[in-house]
Amino acid sequence: MANNNTNNKTTDNKILASLSSDDRALLEPHLKSVSLPVRKYLEKPNRRIDAVYFPDTGFASVVATRANDKQVEVGLIGSEGMTGLPIILGNHRSPNATYIQAKGEGHCIPSIELRIAVLASPSLQALLLKYVQAFGVQASQSALCFADTKLHQRLARWVLMAQDRLGTDELPLTHEFLSLMLGVRRAGVTEAVHALKREGLIDHGRGEIIVLNRKGLERRAGDSYGIAESEYRRLMGIDGAVTLN
Repeated sequence: MANNNTNNKTTDNKILASLSSDDRALLEPHLKSVSLPVRKYLEKPNRRIDAVYFPDTGFASVVATRANDKQVEVGLIGSEGMTGLPIILGNHRSPNATYIQAKGEGHCIPSIELRIAVLASPSLQALLLKYVQAFGVQASQSALCFADTKLHQRLARWVLMAQDRLGTDELPLTHEFLSLMLGVRRAGVTEAVHALKREGLIDHGRGEIIVLNRKGLERRAGDSYGIAESEYRRLMGIDGAVTLN
């Protein structure tokens, strides 16, 4: 972890960038710049959350786990959001895991310092609770998507969400990773990737998926994509590099 704080520095994190000057002043002395390498755990299941992260680039996956090691992704967190939602809600841990899937940079703050700031500022608390609600909508839409859509539609939705957060057509996504995120075997992911490729929507190379036709992906995803993104805009009123459209 770097030792520099964010004084006199800008951030690409939409939550931090939207803070009032008073709320920013509450957090700024405690924010640290951090690198976020792939597979870095930001939260472990049922472990105390010691720090809260605000990604500037890259993204993290929030993964629901079971005792038999079954894992399914329930949400993504990029520059539009933050980790540590239990801290905002007055708790200290979650049964889910959160770890980096696409490397990036960001800022973190000790959980206790964020909790103190939230208690001191109703406006900060209100903003962060809105993000908690927005993420809850994303997670519920993920559950609905698993229950009610075909695999190639789920893949289209996931590629769109990843592209929203990375801001590039070239996404570092392996079949192994997609298998975990989509809750299916690798053979199923391969079939879904080939289906989208045949339609001219994506291409794929070693360890990456390349978006060729975003509008086509949106049509393929159907209404599995867009509700959570619209709700984020409604609640947060934040525009920026994250597409979320």
